[in-house]
Amino acid sequence: MKMNVKTIITAIASFMSSILGILYVPVLLMVVCNIIDYITGLWAAGNRQDGGICSYRSMQGIIKKVTMWMLVVVGAIVDQLLLYACETMGYQIHLSFFVACVVAIWIICNELISILENMVDIGINMPAFLLPLIKNLKNSMDCIGNEGKEDE
Repeated sequence: MKMNVKTIITAIASFMSSILGILYVPVLLMVVCNIIDYITGLWAAGNRQDGGICSYRSMQGIIKKVTMWMLVVVGAIVDQLLLYACETMGYQIHLSFFVACVVAIWIICNELISILENMVDIGINMPAFLLPLIKNLKNSMDCIGNEGKEDE
């Protein structure tokens, strides 16, 4: 039997969606941003003062991307621990993968900033509002993570 590409992609997407649930869209966007950032980083490397493409830095970039995925896994583990602790105490919470989603969105913001910086290095004219908009979104995500730190 001949399977076409559309069927395979649909099956993979359905499988990932069933596993990740609400995390599917943020994780998918994060992976897409990782790939775009890596590609634009390679293109921009020739225009940077530190000189072209280096296999060591390229491998470090890939390792960094994989550890970003691990951060989302850590967020999902924290979510499951919170859910378990709440259920153990008799509380019902209806938040699934909140921490993991916030981590994924924070990573997406970082990747978008990096993509835009790569595009500037390539020589693309950037709308003046775009980079500040993404940085402001990232700062908002940082504020969510920093709430309550003033008390420490």
